[in-house]
Amino acid sequence: MSAVTSSTSASSAVRGTGGAGSAGGANISKVPYLPGLDGMRAFAVVAVMIYHANSSWLKGGFIGVEVFFVISGYLITLLLISENEKSGLVDMKGFWIRRFRRLLPALFVMMTLLSVWTALFERDALGQLRGDILAGIFYISNWYQIFIGAGYSASNDFAPLRHLWSLAVEEQFYLIWPIVMVALLRKGSRKIADLAVYLFGAAVVITIVVALLYYPGPINANPENSPNAYWEIGGRFISKADALYLSSISRSSGLLLGAAMAMVWRPVAVMRGPLRDKGRALDGLAVVGFAILALMCWKVGFINSDGDNSADPWLFRGGFFVAGIATLMIIAAVTHRGSLTSKALSGATLLWIGTRSYGLYLYHWPIYQIVRNTAGTKLKFHEWVLCMVATAIITEISYRYIETPIRKGHLSEWWRNRGQRNRRNEHRGAVLGGAFVGTALAVFAGYGLATAELKQNEVAQRLEESAGATCSVIEGNCGDEADSEPVSGDVDGESVDVGEVPETTIDPAAEGAQVVDAVTTTEVVAGPSKLAIGDSVMLGAAEELQAAGFAVDAAESRAFVRGVDIVQSLADNGQLPEELVVHLGTNGPINESEMTQLLDLAATVPKVVLVQNDVPRDYEASNNALMVNEASARANVEVLYWDGLAAQCPGDCIYQDGFHLKTPGAEYYTALITTVLADAALFA
Repeated sequence: MSAVTSSTSASSAVRGTGGAGSAGGANISKVPYLPGLDGMRAFAVVAVMIYHANSSWLKGGFIGVEVFFVISGYLITLLLISENEKSGLVDMKGFWIRRFRRLLPALFVMMTLLSVWTALFERDALGQLRGDILAGIFYISNWYQIFIGAGYSASNDFAPLRHLWSLAVEEQFYLIWPIVMVALLRKGSRKIADLAVYLFGAAVVITIVVALLYYPGPINANPENSPNAYWEIGGRFISKADALYLSSISRSSGLLLGAAMAMVWRPVAVMRGPLRDKGRALDGLAVVGFAILALMCWKVGFINSDGDNSADPWLFRGGFFVAGIATLMIIAAVTHRGSLTSKALSGATLLWIGTRSYGLYLYHWPIYQIVRNTAGTKLKFHEWVLCMVATAIITEISYRYIETPIRKGHLSEWWRNRGQRNRRNEHRGAVLGGAFVGTALAVFAGYGLATAELKQNEVAQRLEESAGATCSVIEGNCGDEADSEPVSGDVDGESVDVGEVPETTIDPAAEGAQVVDAVTTTEVVAGPSKLAIGDSVMLGAAEELQAAGFAVDAAESRAFVRGVDIVQSLADNGQLPEELVVHLGTNGPINESEMTQLLDLAATVPKVVLVQNDVPRDYEASNNALMVNEASARANVEVLYWDGLAAQCPGDCIYQDGFHLKTPGAEYYTALITTVLADAALFA
């Protein structure tokens, strides 16, 4: 975090009252360099990078972002108090310029390099990247992601800027908080401590509101399957979990806690008061804080895929607040010069990581995405190591040659001396050549971004194309019309086909008139003899299954309970097929009672095949075990062990997300299903 200096520019300064500067007292809010805070940043950014690489390694590593928020709230507030105390004013314009010089150059360089890469190697993703770039430039990435439904729980897209949400939250804080502080500092910085309780209370209120808005049930990507997990605003479904995780309001509790801490815990004042000899006691407090954060990083998740695919209640019912309090415990120790914690967090390695934490955070996620191509795909360990090496190198170059020179004003000095360098003609050709190539690539990428067609990712495109080969049992369009026969009725002893029932004219005045009953019937379409019910995995093979004679009722994000509804409809209408294939469970754990209900409904179907899940989620094993257990007691049910057979598919069969089917995979999948059904011995 760069230091904030004062400015006496009357046009941009807002004068406070009662500050120490005007009173002639010492600046007790002076902000010395606190290396321990860089050590805290180091642990936080490493936790985040591990989580982003593979959430199964550290399921709550994202808690590191909350640590950053608290540190930012603390330091920014302390700097503003110090400036007011020193000079009696807060130079908002100067503050914002310093923030922009610290944050924007590296951000713009990263987005430019990323745009060039995407234009060269991921052209189909340019259309989607355009919106992310614009949101990143204006620091509204968090709201943009909430609006389009592209939070961290979304997957399959090449999403190299998804991490900018947290920078947007901080930058929005930097824009608003100086204005708030000017109002709060009107009574002088020495009385500011009295206001800390109100900021703490605001953080508590936000925590309570988040807990009340949190939805504890299963979350399905299709709002129809879990409507209570979404808000519908203007016809658009907004995920509650993503909104509460990403929005500036719901995530401001950490910033407010840090700000409240700054009002009551100023390092210079602490060392002049009775707490100057309490370093060891603060060390104990820091140990407790570290233990809490470590436990949360290890145990608290975002979306619990090992349970019912719900947002973690420990996170949304006070978890952010607890992480903030734990961070304050550590801040209390690292800002005390007499603590061992401050010394322990000031090692050379931690300082290198901490001082470059912004660059490490900024560059690591795009590099991850370039390697794995789609969000949600977990990196392997060797991939992560390579990504970390690349991230460290790029971060160091950015820190030395972009961030530091611009932050310290060396760039303007370089520009002023350009004439002298030109006269010496040192490396002029190389510089001009590099500038030309860089400009040409930037223009090429910019043109590509501006004109690119907005395309879906590969998985979404395939599923959309495959949807044309599906039908819907519930809507009644999955019948085998070729096998159906019209039902006939008798009118006066004459056989009449459906649709040809003559009008019956009766003269009620005629003596002895008799009403002739015309049997009005409708054509009954027989159910399909071969039916496949599934979710997006089966949907990817819909065309291949249809070619093999199946009617395919498959849809994205389908929950297992929807399969029960479909089989219930078939049973109610007497349309149960001769052969039934069910592949569900990709989108969440299967309830045992629902599995039993489905198989009971299909008890009269001669051949039922349950396709096991092969999905990189924690509930895969329990779903597959349930299928085996249920099938073992039923003679008409066989299990296709797709979880083991998928890996044996010859060729390029599976998309990078690990479970959706490419064409060779769909053909292999269909061949396995038809083979199992053809083996009569299995159902004997």
